[in-house]
Amino acid sequence: MFLLDSNARRPDGWTSADAAGLAILPGLIRYDEAFGSEPIRHAFRFTVRSTNGYVFPASHDAGSTSGALPMGARLRLKASKDLSSFSPPMQRIFQAMKTYGLIVADNGTDMYISGTYDTRWDNDVLNPAFASLTASDFEVVQLGWQLPQARGRARAVRH
Repeated sequence: MFLLDSNARRPDGWTSADAAGLAILPGLIRYDEAFGSEPIRHAFRFTVRSTNGYVFPASHDAGSTSGALPMGARLRLKASKDLSSFSPPMQRIFQAMKTYGLIVADNGTDMYISGTYDTRWDNDVLNPAFASLTASDFEVVQLGWQLPQARGRARAVRH
């Protein structure tokens, strides 16, 4: 049994609505964050076409494609990426990608980052801004880390 009112990590081998076993809501971009006055202070979940195993904080795998990122891998938008041409809300989103990064959470479209449902989002602004980013604008920060007491299939990989 897993208590849904807990902030605990799911046990190794357990999945969730995300294949990686991560909670979804904490990794979504929220409209009020993007258009607020404070910086966004969390990483975002994202999907990739193929994965290979899983690493902390993920607890579950959904693929074994050689050379693919594991579930739970963390990427970050490179510090050198110039954000000055973007609107303030997009700058806030992209700055969070520089500061907190992205976590591989599920299989799907490559580099797909999602947000909460809100009718105020303007896809005519979002789509071109996100389309201007390429995979080469990101760097792998960490392929995984394992708590010393953790057991199971999660593996510690440092880069």
